[in-house]
Amino acid sequence: MNNIVLTGGGTAGHCIPNIALLPYLKKFDNVYYIGSTSVEKNIALNNGLKFFEVPSQKLVRSFTLKNLSIPFTLIKGVKESKRILKELNPKVVFAKGGFVSYPVVVGAKLLNIPVVLHESDFSIGLSNKLSIPFCDKVLTAFPDTAKKIKKGVFVGNPIRTFNLKKDRSWFKKEFGFDDKPTILVMGGSLGSKKINRAVLDALDSLLPTFNILHIVGKNNKTNLIKKGYFELEFCLDMEKVYTISDLAISRAGANATFELCSLKIPTLFIPLSKEISRGDQIENARYFTNKKASLTLYEEDLTKESLVKSIFNLYKDRFTITKNLESLDLLGANQKIANILSSYI
Repeated sequence: MNNIVLTGGGTAGHCIPNIALLPYLKKFDNVYYIGSTSVEKNIALNNGLKFFEVPSQKLVRSFTLKNLSIPFTLIKGVKESKRILKELNPKVVFAKGGFVSYPVVVGAKLLNIPVVLHESDFSIGLSNKLSIPFCDKVLTAFPDTAKKIKKGVFVGNPIRTFNLKKDRSWFKKEFGFDDKPTILVMGGSLGSKKINRAVLDALDSLLPTFNILHIVGKNNKTNLIKKGYFELEFCLDMEKVYTISDLAISRAGANATFELCSLKIPTLFIPLSKEISRGDQIENARYFTNKKASLTLYEEDLTKESLVKSIFNLYKDRFTITKNLESLDLLGANQKIANILSSYI
């Protein structure tokens, strides 16, 4: 049987690209998912994949006794990964990174199963850095990233496909919006309290000109009722949301960045600061802003006033930004990756 194992997780950002590949993996008889947390388990099961769980543990980037147990968890994770991989007998493992994927990658290497790794961010994450020596190929979303890796192959980022040729007016009525342009606001899978606060503070300045569809994140709803403003905790139907979005405010995680840019939605990126990240979102945002295909507002500069100014600048430059987005080749990664994986059959 021509089987393939997908792995990666810890956050939705590491497993949604795997799901985006599913329609392109037709040459494989069976597609399985190995992960750990409830995040990827729920996503995998909801997409009809058989899910296998292995122990894993995230490194806390500050001093804590919890990190002392990582080696023991890793040994358990590798041992369980080997057992599962022997049972599934895949032709290849496709790893999307995150702390969940590392024991699977090591287990596959010990069984001489080829591993193809993919890095979505401009800079390489810790798990992927550790995984590279065990991989056959390292695929990248950004061309400059591939140049830094001996096994690097630039393919782009796997993204979900959406049909945005639906009736915008119907969806806008569903949210209670009028004909004003609509701004989509989202701060990652858990939301961003800083972005949420700045948007709420800026409503009086923005609502006369724009509708605002605000995905606030889990447990962040305020239940504010205001004409032209609609609040969601999370959204399962992003196709509907993207259809009515004329502009966007977003964090700069790789998936959101590539989805918004591939859909040619002019976006103001507000990346996570280096205080709470390795700076990967800053680099992702900078890549597109340097190509004049987005605007960036750094978190340390985020205020009500700077947000309003940036949004109106984005709206003023929307046609130029859309034109520049059209010149970027952001589609086709799904098929390129599927072709590489299929070559192991």
